[in-house]
Amino acid sequence: MTADWYLMRATGIVSLLLLTIVVSLGVATSTRFRPRGMPLYVTTAVHRNASLLAVVFLGAHVISAVVDPDASVQLLAVVVPFTSHWAPFWIGLGALAFDLLAAIVLTSLVRRRIPHRLWRQVHWLAYAAWPLALAHGLGAGTDAGTPWMRIVELACLAAVGFVLCWRVLALDEPSAPAAR
Repeated sequence: MTADWYLMRATGIVSLLLLTIVVSLGVATSTRFRPRGMPLYVTTAVHRNASLLAVVFLGAHVISAVVDPDASVQLLAVVVPFTSHWAPFWIGLGALAFDLLAAIVLTSLVRRRIPHRLWRQVHWLAYAAWPLALAHGLGAGTDAGTPWMRIVELACLAAVGFVLCWRVLALDEPSAPAAR
């Protein structure tokens, strides 16, 4: 086992955890949730900063996968799904998640220059990217079968499942009257 392999493992796990936080905070932000006594921009700022940190860890994960000779992930397989020589399906799911996240990042960088509706539609891709990233880790991750990693994966599933249920239930609630 090389340092590249450990870096790839660690950054993959941290990326999953951060993406889980990002999706959860994104759902919270979409409902205008904020901690009691805090302004709304706190939730938005934490979501944005966690997103940036997730992109950094994802970049390190991808680079370490390409550099590690044992991983055998070609640069093409990182961006073109299902072209990897090793585990093409599982690496392909990771490539799909990466491509979707790249679209989200790129449109967020030019958010003020594109129609809000387009940005929002692309941003909805996060709901597809997160489960693809989770499935990528389940299939390609070398720790996927370990008890501690299963706990991490279940915690991520529980967190996103909780906020999605909360979001759906929040849609059914009548909106509170505006404060005067």
